[in-house]
Amino acid sequence: MTTKPNIVLVHGAWGDGSHWRHVIPLLHAKGYRVRAVQNPLTSLSDDIDRTSKFTASLGGPTLLVGHSYGGAVITGAGHTPNVVGLVYVAAFAPDEGDSLGSIFGRREPPPGAANIRPDKHGFLWIEPHKFRESFCQDLDETEALVMAFTQKPIAGRCFEDKSGVPAWKSKPSWYQVSSNDRMIPPETQVWMAERINPKKTVSLDAGHASLASRPREVAALIVEAADSFA
Repeated sequence: MTTKPNIVLVHGAWGDGSHWRHVIPLLHAKGYRVRAVQNPLTSLSDDIDRTSKFTASLGGPTLLVGHSYGGAVITGAGHTPNVVGLVYVAAFAPDEGDSLGSIFGRREPPPGAANIRPDKHGFLWIEPHKFRESFCQDLDETEALVMAFTQKPIAGRCFEDKSGVPAWKSKPSWYQVSSNDRMIPPETQVWMAERINPKKTVSLDAGHASLASRPREVAALIVEAADSFA
C-alpha cells in the first residue's frame, strides 16, 4: 500500500489561502490530504516560520506548493524535515542572498508594479480598480472583483528581506511559468526555473493568478510531483 504525501499550499502577496479554492477540490478528489496555510505577510522570516510550523504539525512526507511570493516562503520552509519537494507556481525562487527587490531589479518593472501603493503603515496594496488588469486579467469580472476587495496587503520589507540557503538545492522541485504574467516578468520566471533545475517546467498561457485561471493544469503538475513520492 502506497502513502500519498501531504500537500501544503502557500499563498502569495495580496491574497490568502482562498486563492487556492479551485485547486483544492481537484487535489482532494485525488485522495490527497491538502491544506492551505494562512501567512501574515509581515516579513519573509515570519512567513517561513508560520509555514514551517504548520508543515511540521502535519507529520509525514509533505509537498510544499508556493504561488508568487509564496515561492520565496517555500524556499526557506522547505528545510522542514518532513518536506520532500517543492512546486513553484508563477513564483519567486530566490537563491541565498537574493531579495525579491534584487530579482525584480534584473529587468524593467512589470506592468502591474505601477499599480502598487504603500500605506502609512508600510504595507503594500494593489489599486482595487487596477487589480484585475495587474493580477488576474484572465479571470472573469466577478472573481477578480472579489480578489481585489479581499486582498491582503504585504509588508514592504518582504521585498527587502534576503533569502537564506534555498531548499531547492537539496530537494526536488517543479516550476510553472505564466507567459502573460504582469506581476513577475515571464522572462524572470524562466530564468528562475532554469536556475533551480526542476524535474519539470510547465508554461501556461496565463496571467499571474494561474492557480485560479488554470487550476486543472496547475493541479496536474502538483499531482505529478506528489505522485513521484507515493
